[in-house]
Amino acid sequence: MRLSRRLAVGAAIAFAALIALMIIAPSLFTQADPLRTDVTNALASPSSEHFFGTDQSGRDVFARVVYGAQRSVGIGLLATALAFAIGLVAGALSGVAPRPVDALAMRATDVLLAFPEFLIALVVVAILGPGPVNIAIAVTIAAVPVYVRVARAQTRTLVAAEHVEAARILGVPAGLAFTRHVIPGVVGALSVLATIGVGSAILAAAGLSFLGLGPTEPTPEWGLMLAGGRNVLGQAWWISVFPGVAITATVIAVTVIGRSLRARAEGRRN
Repeated sequence: MRLSRRLAVGAAIAFAALIALMIIAPSLFTQADPLRTDVTNALASPSSEHFFGTDQSGRDVFARVVYGAQRSVGIGLLATALAFAIGLVAGALSGVAPRPVDALAMRATDVLLAFPEFLIALVVVAILGPGPVNIAIAVTIAAVPVYVRVARAQTRTLVAAEHVEAARILGVPAGLAFTRHVIPGVVGALSVLATIGVGSAILAAAGLSFLGLGPTEPTPEWGLMLAGGRNVLGQAWWISVFPGVAITATVIAVTVIGRSLRARAEGRRN
């Protein structure tokens, strides 16, 4: 791995660790209450007292960015975990199912893959209604087809592998051979995909929140904060810029980590 690539991956891991610490212990970064309003100090510019300034209600933007990581990243992680589990089960079963069942499942998957993930998530939220839980469900449904396709391809490859055939010849029951020798390989492939998918899920969730389909005020959430400052962007740029930077940096960090893991899994040099 080249030095520049190592530095990029190291920086991405460090930033991801910082975000994880914000999620676990936000009080380590700020003692300010993200919900406390102070109209006398509204739209204050960044200073030593308020690192990221204040919003229209006088709330500390830095505190809201820190506490917003719990919801923004949390929704992305939850959606990715659900998509991972559903894709693993559906894809693995499709890989060993009779041909008509497999063909039907793959045609349905192909139809969903023909549409952008964000569009699918938007349609699902329009049906289910707004809210953080429905956003997580919508992002999950939008992401599942990719996991199903990868899990199915990996299952079919591993089922025909020599070590699986050898286990069957030695008398290992088909079900046991499948869970011991096939599923772990599928999980490994999906784990790398999920690392990259977290960034897409965070971005999709933030986009839906920006459109007003996620958490509502005064909940600190990056997409919602981004939308809240758009009408005063010329007067108070910090309200939207800092949560936007948080979203961008987080997505880039997890994507860099995911691509590095995928390169390692494929045996390529970076």
